[in-house]
Amino acid sequence: MVTAGRARRKRRRRVGEGGLSAALAGRRSPQRRCPAPRDRRRPSAPAGAMELGRAGLAWAAALLLAALGAQAAAGDFDPYRVLGVGRSSSQADIKKAYKRLAREWHPDKNKDPGAEDKFIQISKAYEILSNEEKRANFDRYGDAGESQGYSQHQHRQFHHFHEGFYFDESFFHFPFNSERRDTSDEKYLLHFSHYINEIVPDSFKKPYLIKITSDWCFSCIHIEPVWKEVTQELEALGVGIGVVHAGYERRLAHHLGAHSTPSLLGLINGKITFFHNAVIRENLRQFVENLLPGNLVEKITDKNYIHFLSNWKKENKPHVLLFDHMPVVPLLYKLTAFAYRDYLSFGYVYVGLRGTEELSSQYNINVYTPTMMIFKEHIDRPADVVQARDMKKQLIDDFLSQNKFLMVTRLTNQRLFQELCPVKKSHRQRKHCVVLLTGEGDKFAKAYEAFLTFAVANTKDTLKFVHVYNDRQPEFADALLMDEEKYRGKSAVVILERRNNAGKITYRTLEEAWQGSKEDNFILLDLLDQLRTDPGLLSSETVLADLNDELAPMFLIRWLYSMMDYTSDCWDSLFHSNWREMMPLLSLLFSALFILFGTVIVQAFSDSSDTRDSPPSEKEESAAKTEKNDASFSKESNSRIPRKGFVEVTELTDINYNSNLVRLRPGHMNVVLILSNSTKTALLQKFALEVYTFTGSSCLHFSFLSLDKHREWLEYLLEFAQDAAPIPNQYDKHFLERDYTGYVLALNGHKKYFCLFKPHRSGDEGGTLGSCEDYDSSLHTEARGKSSCSPGSRSIKNKLHKLSFWMERLLEGSLQRFYIPSWPMLD
Repeated sequence: MVTAGRARRKRRRRVGEGGLSAALAGRRSPQRRCPAPRDRRRPSAPAGAMELGRAGLAWAAALLLAALGAQAAAGDFDPYRVLGVGRSSSQADIKKAYKRLAREWHPDKNKDPGAEDKFIQISKAYEILSNEEKRANFDRYGDAGESQGYSQHQHRQFHHFHEGFYFDESFFHFPFNSERRDTSDEKYLLHFSHYINEIVPDSFKKPYLIKITSDWCFSCIHIEPVWKEVTQELEALGVGIGVVHAGYERRLAHHLGAHSTPSLLGLINGKITFFHNAVIRENLRQFVENLLPGNLVEKITDKNYIHFLSNWKKENKPHVLLFDHMPVVPLLYKLTAFAYRDYLSFGYVYVGLRGTEELSSQYNINVYTPTMMIFKEHIDRPADVVQARDMKKQLIDDFLSQNKFLMVTRLTNQRLFQELCPVKKSHRQRKHCVVLLTGEGDKFAKAYEAFLTFAVANTKDTLKFVHVYNDRQPEFADALLMDEEKYRGKSAVVILERRNNAGKITYRTLEEAWQGSKEDNFILLDLLDQLRTDPGLLSSETVLADLNDELAPMFLIRWLYSMMDYTSDCWDSLFHSNWREMMPLLSLLFSALFILFGTVIVQAFSDSSDTRDSPPSEKEESAAKTEKNDASFSKESNSRIPRKGFVEVTELTDINYNSNLVRLRPGHMNVVLILSNSTKTALLQKFALEVYTFTGSSCLHFSFLSLDKHREWLEYLLEFAQDAAPIPNQYDKHFLERDYTGYVLALNGHKKYFCLFKPHRSGDEGGTLGSCEDYDSSLHTEARGKSSCSPGSRSIKNKLHKLSFWMERLLEGSLQRFYIPSWPMLD
């Protein structure tokens, strides 16, 4: 049986081969006779198929040409050409061209059959060019699409085109197809404007985990499975997810500080933190948890729960207790506490911990089911409770959003006032606020308790009850009570409705002060009933100023918090930034250290050279060094800009003698003017004019010495300058007549030398500019008998003539120096 079947199959194969050979032979030699009729009918079927194939190819070619033509037509749309403007045109030119063409081609005015299509093209072109982002995308990619600057439609066409080839991407185990790879990330893609306007403000309510990726990124492929798993888990908990494609959003990637891909970062409160650990699920969860502040949820036990719940009055917030059997606070609760931290305070009770039995039994807690309780003004019983075996984020949000405020919230800032008492939008959306204006202390406790009881019994969606402390919000209270005497020291109730955001309200104040009696309750309830049918009951109008922020920290505390945040940012940047980010900071730091170190070294060498004294016998050897020091001294003299019209001149006395001369710092000199009581005013004025241009030097100090008090000290110094100013013998009858007023001494206290300036002699054109030079021997003659030597004959204003030239030579170091062994005492 098997052998017979094989034989039959072989015969059929031979017959088929023979038929095919005969057919091919028939096609090649038409002169040969055709085969039998049975064999002639066989080729007819392939011929028909070939005809159909040719027709199908023709139709496919036509469709392909049509599709290419449509694509070319779509790709030929140029908004610049449609509006007739250049690529560098400004927005004003674009708007002007649009208005002109829109008036010309509007279908209501232009009856041309193609006017409507032309008008649509004009509108589309203006829509692209008037939007900077769309215009930039068109200039860069030739398309104004919103999807990261490239056309998804063209990308899909290319994708379907290359899928027809035999090339299989899975052969290399690398998904080159970015569309298939990034499908899960498409809903998380971020644009720069979207990030700035929406993501950053939203980061104050929830943290964001952002991935920076790009095409042809091998490492991005490796972390994709972990990223997909973690994002699905964290998004369900309330974490925001974002993806930035560095290839199409370079501006945003640079703004985030991402210089490589892949990069993961967290965003919270507008602050960016980079992720630097291995990309695994546990590390990413811990990273997001570390972004949150550490004091969001307080651990509650039997010892501190009463204190925690009693803080509602101080914090002006409801308090939430979370009961769960987890030893650590779940991430879901931390994220919830961060989102509602401005409205609620959160505490966590680990029901499996010893020391929480009393708390669990008091509130009848099921230890096997997570429970959430909200406490408001009454801490002995919760205001609301929710229990669920699987506590989901949506359930928690619905529960907390309905209990964000106390029953009678205290208005502590303008934000609370705007949320509790919103502006009226229409007559069907009227919301009224009942405000208790009261004070602090036991005196007002009864009125507040009565108002709280009334509020609990009458709270509605369209009616909110609040209270205000008069002493903390005086402007608010005065505007509503009009400073009436009958409310002094008492509580008052006001019903108000906000009309606009500028502070305008309509209100009505209860005629009598609020005591909390039954009569007061009936009067208030009757007014609220009438208000539902007659909104005109609120007949008074006023404008309220913004409320003071009572709970805002002081300036010093805010400054300390800012400093701590800045220090933390610098620390993170220093130890977690890459080298490219750190190079500018390191360059600046090392440059500053180099300059500081160089300055210290130079100063050390200059000080050591100045401390080496030269004895008088070694004048010639130390001349070169002295000239160098004076040269540096003269350069330094131009480093400080003097104050205009001011020269500081101090009197040299026995009190400041040591500091102004004996212990003068190396390189510094004291320029001393010699004067008497009679010539003091005139000489000081002339002295100030002459030396004013040299007051910019930090090494020059200016003083004056009274000749009437310290004549002996001066003559002792002049004995060492005998060649320049010989001193007459004390037995000379003209000894006491010698006039030294107008002399100027430049004293170098450290090196113990001085230079001398002698007053200008009338009649001598050259004067005594080089006053350290030899003095003429005729000085005795002048001093003895001639009237020109007396103070009366010599003009005081000319004594300091050419002192400025002498000062220039002093700074040059070209004046003669007179050394002394030690400075004499100034009695």
